[in-house]
Amino acid sequence: MKRIKAACLLQTVHFQLKDNLGHSAAVKNVQEEYASYKQRLERTRTQYRIDREEVLPDGSILIEIRKQYNNHDCGDYMEQD
Repeated sequence: MKRIKAACLLQTVHFQLKDNLGHSAAVKNVQEEYASYKQRLERTRTQYRIDREEVLPDGSILIEIRKQYNNHDCGDYMEQD
């Protein structure tokens, strides 16, 4: 028998600009979408750590994030490297 002792997702997420909006509106939309994403993680009490956050030249946002998977214990995954 096996049991999951700790689980964590490592994701690279790209918040991209929408094509049907003007550039400044698309950048504002991306910033709002990213803020909403972080708020949702907080609201659901998902453990997470953003390892890298980069605003690209076009205004889109690229992040590398470690986050809790299905409410499993994260073990040492959230420790600083």
